[in-house]
Amino acid sequence: MTLREAKQQRAREQLVEAAFALYAERGFAQVSVTDIAERAQVGRTTFFRYFGDKQEVLFADEQRLIEEFAADSGTSEPPPRDLPTALSQLWELAYAKRDIVLGDKAMFPVRQRLIATVPELQDRAGRKMQRIAEALEAALLNRGADPELALLAAQLGIACFRVALQTAGEDPERVMPTMERVVHQVISTASPSH
Repeated sequence: MTLREAKQQRAREQLVEAAFALYAERGFAQVSVTDIAERAQVGRTTFFRYFGDKQEVLFADEQRLIEEFAADSGTSEPPPRDLPTALSQLWELAYAKRDIVLGDKAMFPVRQRLIATVPELQDRAGRKMQRIAEALEAALLNRGADPELALLAAQLGIACFRVALQTAGEDPERVMPTMERVVHQVISTASPSH
C-alpha cells in the first residue's frame, strides 16, 4: 500500500468511526454529514469522496463483501448440482469472509440497533442484502451451478443470514454460529434422504 492509499484508508476509517460514535451518542436523525466530517477532522468534500450519504457509512463494508463474493471462482470446488451442496458452498464462502460479513465488532451493536429502529436504514439494508444475494448467485454460477439452483441457494443463504442477525441481536459473536446452525437445518431439510 502506498502512502497515499494508507492516508485514504485512514481518512475513510476515521469517518466511519466518527459516524458510529455520533450515531451512538445522538441517534441517526440528529447527526449530519457536517457533524461526521467535523468529528473526523476532515472537510465535507472528503466525506463525499468516500460516501454518498450518511446512511452509506453504516454499510461501509458491504461493497467490499460484494466484490469478494463476486470475485470468488471456487475453482477447487465441484459444481454444485443440488441445493444442499450449493448452500454448503455458500456457507463455506460466508465463513471464509466472516470478518467482512460482520464488520467491526465494536460497531456491530450500534449498526444493528440503528437498522432495527430507523425505517430508511431498514430499506437500505434490504437493498444491500439483495445485492449480496446477487453476488452469491454469481459465485455459484461461476462454479458451474444451474441458474435456478444458484438463485434459490443465494436467496436461501440470505434468509439464513437474516435469521442469524435477528437471533444474534446486538452480539456479533452469535451471528456465525447461529447462521451455521440455520444453514444446516435447511440443508438437512433439503437433503434427498428426506
